[in-house]
Amino acid sequence: MVDAVVIIPTYNEIENVERIIKNVLALQRDFDILVVDDNSPDGTAVKVKELQEEYPEHLFLLERKGKLGLGTAYITGFKWALERSYEYIFEMDADFSHNPNDLIRLYNACAKGTSQVAIGSRYVTGVNVVNWPMSRVLLSWLASKYVRFITGMDIHDTTAGFICYKREVLEKINLDKIKFVGYAFQIEMKFKAYLLKFKIKEVPVVFTDRTRGTSKMSKGIISEAVFGVLRMKFKSLFNSYEI
Repeated sequence: MVDAVVIIPTYNEIENVERIIKNVLALQRDFDILVVDDNSPDGTAVKVKELQEEYPEHLFLLERKGKLGLGTAYITGFKWALERSYEYIFEMDADFSHNPNDLIRLYNACAKGTSQVAIGSRYVTGVNVVNWPMSRVLLSWLASKYVRFITGMDIHDTTAGFICYKREVLEKINLDKIKFVGYAFQIEMKFKAYLLKFKIKEVPVVFTDRTRGTSKMSKGIISEAVFGVLRMKFKSLFNSYEI
């Protein structure tokens, strides 16, 4: 039995999805993949179905009716994984900003170490980002500093989306109480794991911006993160924050 599943949310990732799937399934350690597709009009789900014929035991697909947000895609994937026997559940982008080879390092941090959460961190050993303009690097770095200051989490890359969760973490968090749907979802999940006193380890990785397809970042996503963090921390101080 494969004990690890990589959840990959997709929306219009036809240029990347075949390569990312084949790269992950070619690793020396066995991983299953769950693609959660938000009704991509470019045929991403169709390509995944074709690849399922090649990898029938390791590649799975959930199709949703529309573009419902990153956070809800992961929650859908988490619930699917928890209904099965996976011990290690991963978040990873489809666009190769996360190097598939680093999955093994994140896995080992949880499976062979003492951590319950392993974060592929861009900022734990400096700034390890490739192909981003300086303005975006600075925005991302300052956002993580801001979140760290407000929440008190000892995490350098608080907005990272390359993560391994041990099963027990996702079982303890009430996934139906997750409030955020954009990139603030990543902050909220880490904050809840932190409040539950799970051990979180940052594994240094190099983040490489996509070379194919288009980014899903928007001003609304950034606003949700900035103001959502303040609300989240405020509620936690008065014991009104549901974990």
